[in-house]
Amino acid sequence: MNTLNRRTAIRIGTVSVLLALVCAPIAWLVAQENAESSVVSLAMEESERLLRHFNAMSPAGPDADQHAQQAAKAIVGGLFDIAEIYDRSGKKLAESMTPEGQAIERELPAHGRPAYAETSYQSLELSDKRWVLRVFVPLREGGEISGYFEGVRVIPAWQHQQMYWNAVSVAMMVGLAALLCGTAIYPVVVHLSAENDRKAREVLDSHISMMESLGRAIAKRDSDTGAHNYRVAWIAARIGEKMGIVDSAMQSLIAGSFLHDVGKIGIPDAILLKPGKLTDDEFETMRTHVAQGEEIVTGMGWLDGARDVVAGHHEKWNGSGYPHQRKGEAIPLAARIFAVADVFDALCSKRPYKEPMGFDAAMAILERDSGSHFDPAVLAVFRPMAREIFDCLAQASEEETRLLLERRVRLHFGMTGRQT
Repeated sequence: MNTLNRRTAIRIGTVSVLLALVCAPIAWLVAQENAESSVVSLAMEESERLLRHFNAMSPAGPDADQHAQQAAKAIVGGLFDIAEIYDRSGKKLAESMTPEGQAIERELPAHGRPAYAETSYQSLELSDKRWVLRVFVPLREGGEISGYFEGVRVIPAWQHQQMYWNAVSVAMMVGLAALLCGTAIYPVVVHLSAENDRKAREVLDSHISMMESLGRAIAKRDSDTGAHNYRVAWIAARIGEKMGIVDSAMQSLIAGSFLHDVGKIGIPDAILLKPGKLTDDEFETMRTHVAQGEEIVTGMGWLDGARDVVAGHHEKWNGSGYPHQRKGEAIPLAARIFAVADVFDALCSKRPYKEPMGFDAAMAILERDSGSHFDPAVLAVFRPMAREIFDCLAQASEEETRLLLERRVRLHFGMTGRQT
């Protein structure tokens, strides 16, 4: 299992467990409440049926007390352990109890004369942990209240246990359902994530290919092999890593370094390929490659971040560069990093008009121009790694430098699956 799938499994598992922990107690409470309500509803229904059967509360009946007593005795021993019947004024007409009802009567909370208009109940727990339901039923005749019935039922231990375990079973089923749901969702999420990652890699791969194509086109126009673009982008990435640049900022640094001279596409061949020294007018035309490059990358989606290097790669720390004569930290950090990488590679590389310079001589020039051309902070980061970079690139072919940059691209563009 790779890191992404492991993270996904942990997150889905965590959510599923949390849902189970939240939903299971709620389901348990609802199941307990429903079971309790069922017992109460049955007790109320039975009490009303018996009371109607005996017509115990006929307000005009001369035998109301006798009928009430008969009703109370009939109810007790079945669903209720205590049965009390009152007339419409709240006077008790009859009372009957089982032995168990007599045993618990003293523990029941006292109450005043009944005066309720709706059926209700109380759920009580006695000192010995027995569970008791107390039911209050208004008796009606012709729509008017003609009396009251109050019944007490001691829930048997077996029934209480049954209700409890039924509620536990419901809670366990809900919790299990939450866990099974997470288990079922996991492969779907992993599949969708993998599909999304595949498509993202395809898009990113096409972007990198476009960047490489642009870089090669620039190199061909400038009579270069293209290795310079690979080298400076790799050197800039190495410096950026040491300076803590990550994510989109690092991607912009690499893309900008690779495409720094993209504006040369718009420079006429007569000037771009002129073997001799450029005139002042020709040099001014050459300088426009910076602005043209900035126009090319601006608005190109993910390449838009390359603008900092493309627009600022000829600026100098002391403000003597071009085209905007920016100074110090007004120059984007990516452009300041690239300046060191670009000059170092230019000094150490073979060109048609010069031989490569040795490491010490190249570093002497960089040190001389620290604080004028280069940001001293960037040079301080580059200095300890310069020798390693020089030795690595000294005998590297274009393909080898391409592979060096490819590793950095895979690292910083999230393309771990891309083949080199």
